[in-house]
Amino acid sequence: MLGIIGAMDEEVAKLKEKMTEVTVDTVASMDFFCGQLNGHPVVVVRSGVGKVNAAMCAQTLAVKYKVDAIINTGIAGSLDVDIDIGDIVLSTDTLEHDMDAVAFGYPVGQVPRMECLSFQADDKLRELARKVCEEVNPDIKVFEGRVVSGDQFISDKQKKEWLVSTFAGRCTEMEGAAIGHAAYLNGIPFLIIRAISDKADDSATMDYPAFEAKAIEHSVNLMLGLCDRL
Repeated sequence: MLGIIGAMDEEVAKLKEKMTEVTVDTVASMDFFCGQLNGHPVVVVRSGVGKVNAAMCAQTLAVKYKVDAIINTGIAGSLDVDIDIGDIVLSTDTLEHDMDAVAFGYPVGQVPRMECLSFQADDKLRELARKVCEEVNPDIKVFEGRVVSGDQFISDKQKKEWLVSTFAGRCTEMEGAAIGHAAYLNGIPFLIIRAISDKADDSATMDYPAFEAKAIEHSVNLMLGLCDRL
């Protein structure tokens, strides 16, 4: 069974519309939609915004539904000049950019007493997602790279430059690393899929409303295509 997490209603509503044989469970104020998506068993859920919501959601998928893999779909801000609004980023790995235990000898971004700086996404899921995305979204480009997450909406050029220079991030958002963290602890393969809705700089508030819907459309196309291939 595949677990699919989106942070906002807009990110999962169209997936829910495509599901069949649906039952709904409510856990921790989150509605988990269980059923079939293009013939594949899935659980689709809106986690809510932020790392705590996202981690709780992923843990529920692991413990209650015992999913075989988790895909986190949604939107993000670009950190790379080559990645335009509407393009898609597939995670190679992810980390929490607002984790700072430097005073204890850890590099910024690393959770204390964990062996890794970042959480590695599943290579097979990413390779399949890239092939599918190129087929179902021929009008956009697909990139791979590090997704950096924090409980902040990034709309400042200086912060954007810091994320790039410190972590070499390709895009930034507010949930992916928490989901990757929970998946890592549970030994579950995961992938973060991010459609770019803004440039994570001073233009963010201007770009975001105009391009959010198109970004979500690309993500939905990809998720439906993935379920056909899994």
